[in-house]
Amino acid sequence: MVPIETILKNSEQVTRLFSHLEFDGKKLNHQPGSVLGSTALIAGTTIGAGILALPAVTLPSGIVPSTSGLIAVWLYALVSGLLVAEVTLNTMRTEGRASIGFLGVVEKILGKLGALMAGGAYLFMHYALLVAYITQGGEILGYAAAKIWSVQILPAWMGTTTFTLLFGGIMYLGREKFIEKLNSAFVGIVIVSFLGLLFLAGRHIQSAQFLFQNWSALGSAISVMAVALFFQNVVPLVVTQLEGDAHKIRQSILIGSVIPLIMFLAWNIVILGSVSPDMLHGTSDGRTVFDPLQILRAGGGGEWLGMLVSIFSEFAIVTSFIGFVYGLLDLFGDIFLMAQGKLSSRFPLYSLVLFPPMTLGTLNPSIFFTALDYTGTFSISVLGGIIPALMSWKQRQEQEKPDSTNQPLVPGGKVTLIVMIGVALTMMGRQILLIYTE
Repeated sequence: MVPIETILKNSEQVTRLFSHLEFDGKKLNHQPGSVLGSTALIAGTTIGAGILALPAVTLPSGIVPSTSGLIAVWLYALVSGLLVAEVTLNTMRTEGRASIGFLGVVEKILGKLGALMAGGAYLFMHYALLVAYITQGGEILGYAAAKIWSVQILPAWMGTTTFTLLFGGIMYLGREKFIEKLNSAFVGIVIVSFLGLLFLAGRHIQSAQFLFQNWSALGSAISVMAVALFFQNVVPLVVTQLEGDAHKIRQSILIGSVIPLIMFLAWNIVILGSVSPDMLHGTSDGRTVFDPLQILRAGGGGEWLGMLVSIFSEFAIVTSFIGFVYGLLDLFGDIFLMAQGKLSSRFPLYSLVLFPPMTLGTLNPSIFFTALDYTGTFSISVLGGIIPALMSWKQRQEQEKPDSTNQPLVPGGKVTLIVMIGVALTMMGRQILLIYTE
């Protein structure tokens, strides 16, 4: 028998780390994960409500600068995702485990302190994004209700509360299979309405919008771009599904992140191009962020376009809302060992997840862009920049030992890791400076 260490040292002969085997009657069948399935997981995780904030934060800089910014942030997210895959793969090798979660990898490499920092960032990200989704979803819901019933705009707190109780209640009362089918139907609506949006909005593009460039305004959009392109938390699951096959993992991360990038670029161009200079005059309502989607929802680009923007926006938010509620439910369920069986036992868990963001959203209905900005600046910088780079740095130091079986998935050595950390710290420092100077 050949020792496992000898096999692992010759990485070119190893196509995968382990195999998913299941008994089918008396036969043992291999159940490999597919590149297509893992690619879809990454793309689906990335495409969420973050896309709705892009036009508002990219409008001040213009189409060309924001396109360059999106590509740069995507490259950063790609390197980050590959670093997470690298440390997960190497941890599974050394620990002899067939699966491990993101926070589990952090604890194994950076210890309790690192896991505490990552856990805090993870918790902040989920709560901040839930606040953003609830407020924006409630605003769109309230506007639609007012239009249907031909009444004045409803109070913001009413929309926020209705959105939370409606979709949170469906998740609380519905069975998991029902929620899964419902979410799939919502995703279908998002895809169809998105394609319709591209078609209709593409006909309204103003060529003059391509000429406007303000590169100095690009910096304020980076944090929201980072939120929109975040997928690193599902990379450990992809590594498990693809049985530790490094080639397939790279392929899934690359293709799975490119698909949302193309969608975001197309979305950014058609929305910014559809907002003519005439629409911008006299539309300021005192908010710190002007949202071009709000103008389009109100019919600024035509009734059908406004309707499609509203449908796409609401259902993109709902699908993201469902995913992040489940994420927090699983996290709190593990921490407090709270069951999700009977309705009575699930109520404290759902209350802990839904009521804090609903309360904050009710008190500050215009917090959508602020929540996304802070999430991108702090949580994504930590989870997608600092933590992966530190974990890889520590693992690569061990790689220098003669008996190490670790292999890097990202070139550039320590220079790449320093750049990753430097960019994250720069984003955080810029935001802190803005807070103190306001």
